Amino acid sequence: MNLQQLEYIIAVDRLHSFSKAAEYCHVTQATLSAMVKKLEEELGVVLFDRKAKPVLTTDCGEEIVQEAKKVIHHSNELVSLSKTVQGHISGKIKIAVIPTIASSLLPLIIEPIIKKYPELELNIVEVTTDEILHSLKEGDTDIGIISTPIEDKTIEENILYYEALWVYGDIQTNRKYLLPEEIMEYKVWLFEEGHCLREQFVNLCALKAKQNQADKFRFEANSFDTLLNMVDHFGGLTLIPELYVKSMSEERRKKVRPFRKPIPVREVSLVYYRSFARARIVQALTAEIIQLVKKELSTQNYKNSDMIIAQM
Repeated sequence: MNLQQLEYIIAVDRLHSFSKAAEYCHVTQATLSAMVKKLEEELGVVLFDRKAKPVLTTDCGEEIVQEAKKVIHHSNELVSLSKTVQGHISGKIKIAVIPTIASSLLPLIIEPIIKKYPELELNIVEVTTDEILHSLKEGDTDIGIISTPIEDKTIEENILYYEALWVYGDIQTNRKYLLPEEIMEYKVWLFEEGHCLREQFVNLCALKAKQNQADKFRFEANSFDTLLNMVDHFGGLTLIPELYVKSMSEERRKKVRPFRKPIPVREVSLVYYRSFARARIVQALTAEIIQLVKKELSTQNYKNSDMIIAQM
């Protein structure tokens, strides 16, 4: 048994095809198939149902693939550790970020992180919270950046910052602050189902699912830009996080209003799955992001009693 064989079975399990796995691993299909077969003979089990289309991993194979992922992870961690001992943070790392955080956070942190850790190769994707949590447990993603807290206790959370939630829309100009319950006086534009910011808005303002049923049409957006355009055109309001407000035009900022204290905030955390955690990189990125974002947020001037975390 060797690491190469473990990488092969992980690829077959992920791609459900020997030919695609061979292409992914840059070997011929004959070579990959022979190595997988040799591993099955050594272990005394059948890892894949080759008659199924697409190829299926057997029940026993699923358990072995999960252990193989851990072995490959720890092998990579040994290489990383040797460089860390020499004072280097290096290697390839995949980071998954939810869209409502990615658009405002990534422009602040990517360039400084690359400059500080030139030997660190970042692969960043935008996906939903559920996809991130699943990918972390599968070992396909190293780090997630999501809105927390979450109920899954198998996922570790490093809190990065608290971000104030503000209101955007046609609000009376003589009203500087709002209370969450006052949102019910207006038409509310929301993200589509599956966005954590939607759930936070609904819970924060006690919105009812039937609130807008009397409208001639209902629309649920998938981006902040779409939400703002709908508010500008049709009126009403929506919820915007502070970092996104900083990227808005001066004209649009005139339509932003904060809440009264306690200020609703969302908790943003770097999350990881302990079994696949790359501890030194996790801690280095956590510390770096905290420092980079701190100066951008008004919440740095608030006491804990001045804030309330919007729950999902």
